[in-house]
Amino acid sequence: MNICVAGVGYVGLVTGACFSGFGLRVTCVGRDASKISMLNQGKVPIYEPGLAELIEKNANEGRLSFTTDIKESVRNALVIFIAVGTPSDEHGGADLKYVEEVAKTIGQTMNGYKVVVTKSTVPVGTGKMIEAIIKENQTKPCAFDVASNPEFLREGSSIEDFMRPNRIVIGAESEQAVAILKDLYNPLYLIETPFVITDVATAEMIKYASNAFLATKISFINEMSAICDQVGADVHQVAKGMGLDGRIGRKFLHAGPGFGGSCFPKDTRAISQIARQYGYEFKIVDAVIKVNEERPEMMIERIVSALGGDLKGTLIGILGLTFKPNTDDMRESPTIPIIKGLQERGAKIQAYDPAGMEQARQYLRDIDYKEDLYTVAQGADALVLATEWNQFRNIDWERVKKVLRRPVVVDLRNIYDPQRMRAFGFHYTSVGRP
Repeated sequence: MNICVAGVGYVGLVTGACFSGFGLRVTCVGRDASKISMLNQGKVPIYEPGLAELIEKNANEGRLSFTTDIKESVRNALVIFIAVGTPSDEHGGADLKYVEEVAKTIGQTMNGYKVVVTKSTVPVGTGKMIEAIIKENQTKPCAFDVASNPEFLREGSSIEDFMRPNRIVIGAESEQAVAILKDLYNPLYLIETPFVITDVATAEMIKYASNAFLATKISFINEMSAICDQVGADVHQVAKGMGLDGRIGRKFLHAGPGFGGSCFPKDTRAISQIARQYGYEFKIVDAVIKVNEERPEMMIERIVSALGGDLKGTLIGILGLTFKPNTDDMRESPTIPIIKGLQERGAKIQAYDPAGMEQARQYLRDIDYKEDLYTVAQGADALVLATEWNQFRNIDWERVKKVLRRPVVVDLRNIYDPQRMRAFGFHYTSVGRP
């Protein structure tokens, strides 16, 4: 079976590579000729553990290819996945211009029955919009079905999430489309992956509901950490005690500087906007967004307090720039407003991230990027742990203490034990822990 994946961003590349890993023939299509050229040379433009190796293997074995020719790819494919970007528009909703462009091209090019599948996160009603655009642009009548198959890929572990998912959601009005999509995922039946088969609108909503709920858990525990700071409780133990309740679960209960990335900020804004379009105020999600927007300023104040209230002339070392570990993604990373806020207060910044420094240059200015975590500490008045990369979990603190100008450590991810850090002689500050 031939598959076309429209889009060579994060979702498109992972989708194409993993489906080719299932033994299917996949063509990934992008508009950027330089990116397609890179991919055809075996160079992957994003950092994702295991992705480069998977692409190389399946490209060498003839199952995966990259092109800018979407029309030829559509003609040759039975299933076309739309995996283009849906960034926030000026109102917070999803901008669907790239989805519309692909749908128009599919309609103009279609030469037989196709299943057109949205992999991108799109608002409820997008499936109907795609169907109308395709019909309007067909040069001759061709049967087709539109389906929704939302992705639930976590950056940093997306290959595992695709190959061993906790569920597959398929939304379609046609039994034929459902059967074809289930056939694509046939290897997952061997590991008894649950399948949720529903209509298109419900599948579209499942994605937004999932991300909004996970974002709510993050904002909730961040609010709890603020209260813990005031009453002297330990948010780490609070989260553990909560998470052991099976109705709540342990995941996404880690206090920190707030959520970022390409999904949670965008999708919470989008579901809030969808509600407003239908005359409803989604109060919980609006509060989640507000809490998250305020979080970086609270982290800045924590750093300011640790340094005695004045940042003028200080040098601060930042460990971690990406919104989470195991990715180079800087989109809406909370470190961006934190670093900018520190700079506005007079601090100079030196930073290190294992994968994100090249991307960080697009978002941040006047940063002295260092080659490793120990050079970041050199001469700094404080060391700030901003992203929980594994290599930051086993730092030689005796070595760090020798090179820091002042023994101040601010741990925004609660990686280290407070008593242990104070035993090393550090003025140690974390989040929501006494």
